[in-house]
Amino acid sequence: MEQIIERLIYASRWLLAPIYLGMSLALMALAVKFFQEIYHFIPAILELDESQLILKLLTFIDLTLVGSLTIIVMFSGYDNFVSRLDIAEGTEKLSWLGTHDYGSLKMKVASSIVAISSIHLLKVFMNVEHIANDKMLWYVIIHMTFVLSAFLMGYLEKSGKVSV
Repeated sequence: MEQIIERLIYASRWLLAPIYLGMSLALMALAVKFFQEIYHFIPAILELDESQLILKLLTFIDLTLVGSLTIIVMFSGYDNFVSRLDIAEGTEKLSWLGTHDYGSLKMKVASSIVAISSIHLLKVFMNVEHIANDKMLWYVIIHMTFVLSAFLMGYLEKSGKVSV
């Protein structure tokens, strides 16, 4: 009986496979949004002032970081929790594939969230004259919470005291 339960529990990891496949659909939606932004950006490029141009470029960077994070979570998560990816010899392979364990995956996610939050905060600062002071304070508090959380996760993981 115990062996049957253990086999069922182990086989249940395959329930994650459709979720990782769904993440590729989310990545496609992100790509559509990226190119929609490009489509609206190109015709207006000559009318944009410098700060508007920078804000738009930060939006593109933000979307790219979210897409990269999606790829990291999708591939590393599948590779760690479902099944090793069988990539044929001679086929292009991402150099980092198979090198991220659960701890390094968490740190990649945390540092990506901090980077995305930093870009968002920079966009807010560039638009500071249109944002209320109390909202600005909350943006900074939320960002610092992400930074502190990522720092503490890294510290605890490196010290080996706690596996977060």
